[in-house]
Amino acid sequence: MTKVVVVYHSGYGHTQRMAQSVAEGAGAELIAIDADGNLPAGGWEALDAADAIVFGSPTYMGTVSWQFKKFADASSKAWFSQTWKDKVFAGFTNSATMNGDKLSTLHYLFTLAMQHSGVWVGTGLMPSNSKAAQRNDVNYVGSFSGAMAQSPSDAGANEMLPGDLETARLFGERVAAIAKKFKG
Repeated sequence: MTKVVVVYHSGYGHTQRMAQSVAEGAGAELIAIDADGNLPAGGWEALDAADAIVFGSPTYMGTVSWQFKKFADASSKAWFSQTWKDKVFAGFTNSATMNGDKLSTLHYLFTLAMQHSGVWVGTGLMPSNSKAAQRNDVNYVGSFSGAMAQSPSDAGANEMLPGDLETARLFGERVAAIAKKFKG
């Protein structure tokens, strides 16, 4: 059986909703990074045992949250021992504006995965970019590198668009399928 873990930080609940959708698609375990940037008990062990790790962070000021960055810096122990080498990795993010520099966040997550000698998985989803496209379509934000969602700054997490959450769910399915193939 393939084990997928979604490790994420969520400041206002939007990234948590995305994490839940990714986990639903992947059949994954969720590990939340707390408000102080720490993992719960057993978090590091679960990541070490995973076949695939999916990173999630909101995009704040053009990159990951400081809480996620603290987690990333703490992962240097796994880097030093190459514990996560050859694992499948992927990532997702949310921001208030349509662009919001989300790609910078995904590049950060990709670079972290590469530091750990991992193998990155993109969305595998075509963008909704025709004249007939609607904001609630799958991959309307149009990302190939990882799942992206957009939530207005005055919208609660319960107001996230179903299309963005479906994009995250389908992304989770892809990560799990690729991890299964990679594992053999």
